[in-house]
Order: sequence, then C-alpha cells, then structure tokens
Amino acid sequence: MNHAADLPIWATLLIALFLLIGAGLTLVGSFGLYHLRSFYDRIHAPTLGTSWGTAGIAIASVIYFSVVESQLVLHQLLIGVFVMATTPVTLILLSRAALYRDRTENNRDVPPLHPLRNLPQASELEQDSMATHKNAGEEQK
Repeated sequence: MNHAADLPIWATLLIALFLLIGAGLTLVGSFGLYHLRSFYDRIHAPTLGTSWGTAGIAIASVIYFSVVESQLVLHQLLIGVFVMATTPVTLILLSRAALYRDRTENNRDVPPLHPLRNLPQASELEQDSMATHKNAGEEQK
C-alpha cells in the first residue's frame, strides 16, 4: 500500500525540499571529506554535513509520517537529536586523539600547542609602531 500518491501537493513539495536540503548538505560534507588533504582539515566538513543532512532528512520523515497518519509523529526526531548530540563529541575526541598522537611522534604538521605564544609581545609592537611613525616623520621633512 503506497500512501505517497495520496499526499497533498503542499506536503509533497515540503518533503521534497527537506530531502533535497538534507541530501545536499550530506553531499557537501562528503566533498569536504574527499577534497581536503590533512586530517585536521577534513574533520570539520563531514561532521557538519552529517549533522545538518540528517536533520533535513529527519524533518522530511516527520512531515511524511505526520501527513500519512493524520497525527503528529516525532519518533524520527530522536534519531536527529542523537546524531546532533554525538557528532560534535566524536569530532572532539577524534581531534584530541590525533593531536596527542602527532605531538608524541613530533610530527611537523601539527597545529601549535599555544598559538598565542608565537605572536610578538605588546612592547615589541609598540616599538615597531614608534619606529614607523619616526620614519614617516623624517620622510616628511
């Protein structure tokens, strides 16, 4: 028994819209996984693609079954909530494990442990600024 043929046009268009959005976001995430080269570059795009792609498909499923059964059906949202809650946690755990592994192996491609320590100090910036103003003043004379 196929209920898809009996759906109203507004529901069909809304379901198709959310399915296309969900599938498109998942596709973008998979392109990010394929195109980006290092692990640290790759880790963000697929997690966003799967999270938001799953949300779009789950919303389309909620609309479809709510229209077919003539009552609000929210079971599919549990899948979306589970994916949206576990994906960022998995991202953090994988990235920290990779950072730890690469730092213990002294890999050169690892992001620095304290990126702010590599910036010049405020006194150095002030000295550079004062030297620039002094040189500009001498050029005007």
